[in-house]
Amino acid sequence: MKLIFITSVLTLVGSCANISYSEKIDNLKKSIVFDDAEIIEKYSNTITADQLKNHVYTLASENFQGRETGEIGFNKASKFVKDFYVSHNISSPLGSDNYYQRIPKSYFSETSVASQNVVAYIEGSEYPNEIIIISAHLDHLGYPDGVIYHGADDNSSGTAAVLEIANAFIRAKQSGYGPKRSILFLHLTAEESGLFGSRYYVNHPIYALENTVANLNIDMIGRVDRNYQEQQNQNYIYLIGSDRLSTELHYISEAANEQFTNLTLDYKYNDENDSNQYYYRSDHYNFANNNIPVIFYFNGEHDDYHQPTDTPDKINYPLLQKRTQLIFSTAWYLANSNKRLKAVKLKKH
Repeated sequence: MKLIFITSVLTLVGSCANISYSEKIDNLKKSIVFDDAEIIEKYSNTITADQLKNHVYTLASENFQGRETGEIGFNKASKFVKDFYVSHNISSPLGSDNYYQRIPKSYFSETSVASQNVVAYIEGSEYPNEIIIISAHLDHLGYPDGVIYHGADDNSSGTAAVLEIANAFIRAKQSGYGPKRSILFLHLTAEESGLFGSRYYVNHPIYALENTVANLNIDMIGRVDRNYQEQQNQNYIYLIGSDRLSTELHYISEAANEQFTNLTLDYKYNDENDSNQYYYRSDHYNFANNNIPVIFYFNGEHDDYHQPTDTPDKINYPLLQKRTQLIFSTAWYLANSNKRLKAVKLKKH
């Protein structure tokens, strides 16, 4: 496998005053080449709508009781995720069969109980100490007043995506195409109650934060929001944060989409002045707050957001597949490029 990545110091840091901003961007874009596109596409195609659907229907079922942090349903969901990794021979970074990063009750609010993040890991072949984190929160709202909040889109969709991305990477590794960098698959608890799971992780990292290359965070990618319903267009995904800390990451994402998925990449909610402020509202923010480049993948809100009616029959599974494949191809590049992603934002002046 050969992945070409040609950059110069001048391209990344723009230290030469006689190179214009537009020239720097052009040089950066030209440097991003997916040389082994056929191999990437082969393993991307192992991510299927049917498998994603199976995961979502399981996680959003009544048996999981809305997956409230620390409660029985969340623990069942944690075991489901752990069992998936065990059955697919994807190891734990914690050793043996311990896939849980335990978080004590004292870390949460007085009404919460102890909980856990679920973690799995594929070691890199050339740069094992450099880590790509692919994350999604596993928790939802439980069953207040006896009504189950299924959380199919929020966030069974993201959890399913992480599982199938992990499966694609381990299948590639088993065929001799393992990633050069290590990949941590991180299923976070207590996002709904205040991003506690990701906050705990960055305060107690399994791998040093300075060795964490990027965080690709997935939170609600199975539906079409009101805006795109009105446009009668479903071929989109909102990206938030991709250029906030790394210009390079933004254009890697753009190149992956152009090469493999051809979605509309909508940056509406990446506007720093956007009133929704989604950049601060999901788990990627705790990584960004530690100067780790991030992308937050999001389909926008819909009428079933945070309602009991967020059920698995309403997920668009072919669209979920396509969005998951975009994230996979972006992660593939980050994991296999010859040079580590730079946390550098090019300035126009």
